[in-house]
Amino acid sequence: MLGGGQIVRDDGSVVRNDILIEGNGRIAAIGPDLPLPPDANRWDMAGTLISAGFVDMHQHLDKTGVLRFTPNPSGTLQGAREAFAKYARTAGPEDITRRATRTMGRCLSRGTTAIRSHVNVDKDARFNGIEALARLRDEWADRLTLQLVAFMTPHPGQDFDCLTENIDAALAIGDVVGGTPAVSEDPARYIDILFAAAARADKPVDLHLDEHLDPARVHFDAALDCVERYGMQGRTVFSHISVLSAMPRADARRIMDRMIELDVGAVTLPAANLYLQARDHETLPPRGLTRVAELMREGVAVATASDNIQDPFVPTGSGDMLEIARWTLLAGHLMADELADAYRMITSVPARLMGLGGDHGIKVGAWADLVLTDCIDTETLVAGGADRMRVLSRGRLVSETSARLADPEPARVACAP
Repeated sequence: MLGGGQIVRDDGSVVRNDILIEGNGRIAAIGPDLPLPPDANRWDMAGTLISAGFVDMHQHLDKTGVLRFTPNPSGTLQGAREAFAKYARTAGPEDITRRATRTMGRCLSRGTTAIRSHVNVDKDARFNGIEALARLRDEWADRLTLQLVAFMTPHPGQDFDCLTENIDAALAIGDVVGGTPAVSEDPARYIDILFAAAARADKPVDLHLDEHLDPARVHFDAALDCVERYGMQGRTVFSHISVLSAMPRADARRIMDRMIELDVGAVTLPAANLYLQARDHETLPPRGLTRVAELMREGVAVATASDNIQDPFVPTGSGDMLEIARWTLLAGHLMADELADAYRMITSVPARLMGLGGDHGIKVGAWADLVLTDCIDTETLVAGGADRMRVLSRGRLVSETSARLADPEPARVACAP
């Protein structure tokens, strides 16, 4: 039992309560002064903030940690695509498993208990990535929730042959279907194929949609029309949507209104968009993010996520979602009084968009995936992080960190004889 901690509720408020955790790793009861069952232990949580585990709903675990092998001299999105495509031709399952395992462990140690990973399925990567990560999904099920997006990446000259031959088999392994329409030879047809496959498999859609800053080529309406035609309301996410920030406000507002009407979520990826976008602008380069603040304030469900970690798309990254929340607040032009919103963008919002339902959050029946810190509230947690953090996964302690100053040693002064 966790006794007397400051529990963060879904609305961001904090209440002092006990949490009783069952042997199966789920929360059995929440309330003040709960009776301690026989043979149970009680941890005194006085002064401790108890948060639900963090959710990183957009990663690329098949690409993680390949930076040293995949140079991207241009620093552009296309340069990164080409660099990884070359590497993927020789990346076997063991290599993918080793790199992904390391990143998943680092994420878990920093409080992330659920990840959605987009995994390339194409002529270069074939099924190596999605099959390797499916094995990790099973092996890590007692520690971390891993969803896999069958990321059907298009290539010139073989878009539709590759799609029609592989999409159903990929979705039989994956939990979600995804793709990147902006680089397809026929974006509208490509989008329709993705949604049709999702409908056949009864699985959600998560698109890399318009990850560029050219308002002359946008694909929102084609995607939103498919949401409506295939009945995918509440089961569709648009990731990146960088171009929304380059469109006239009236056009952007029309798209936002349709997203709200069709219950389409959004994911912003500040690290990738800051790094890859707008390198060709000679003056005042754009930040490259979508209209994060406007989307959130208008009522679109907006999550934020890591995207890539130490690869040609993003050369940095530690798996720390609090770091990503800070980047989102700063680069997304949120305000200081929206720190709590940035916190929800790495917890309850992505949990909803991923369909985690009753498994996530601090409520009876959910997994006891919890982050325990010495912060006083979520605003403080996002703003500066914690000096002491413990991570529980399925009710078990999996990580404990503490930042403290070492005791100063007396100065050693060399004296002349």
